Amino acid sequence: MLNILIVDDSLIIRKKLSKLIEKLGHKVAYDASNGQEAIEAYGSKKPDLVTMDITMPDMDGITAVKEIIKTDSEAKIIMITSHGQEDMVIKSVQAGAVGYILKPITEEKLAVAIGEVFMEYAVEEDDEDILDDEF
Repeated sequence: MLNILIVDDSLIIRKKLSKLIEKLGHKVAYDASNGQEAIEAYGSKKPDLVTMDITMPDMDGITAVKEIIKTDSEAKIIMITSHGQEDMVIKSVQAGAVGYILKPITEEKLAVAIGEVFMEYAVEEDDEDILDDEF
C-alpha cells in the first residue's frame, strides 16, 4: 500500500481521485489545493507518491515539482494534465516528475501510472477488477 499526496485546486477532482486511490488499495496521505500546500505537506507527510495538477493558482505544479525535488531528489511525482498542455508536461518531467496522466482520469489510467513507477503494483492487462470510472 502506498501513501499518496494528491495536489489539485479542484475539490471535486481531489475527492474523486481519493476514491480511485482507495479503490486501488492505497491510502491518501493528504490532499493539497495548491503547490505551496503540497510542498509543506510533502515535508511533513513523506508520501510515497504525489499526483500533481499542472495548472493551479498561487503556485503551479511545475514550480512545486522543482521545490519538492530540491528537498527530495527521489520524490515520485505523477503529473495530472489536460489535452493541449504537452509543453508543460515536458517541463514537468524536466523538473523531476516521473510520469503523467491525461484527463479524464480513470481507475485504469491511475493503476497503470502507479505500476509504471512502482513495479510491484503493475497492472496485468487481463485484470478484471479495473473499472473505467472517469472524471
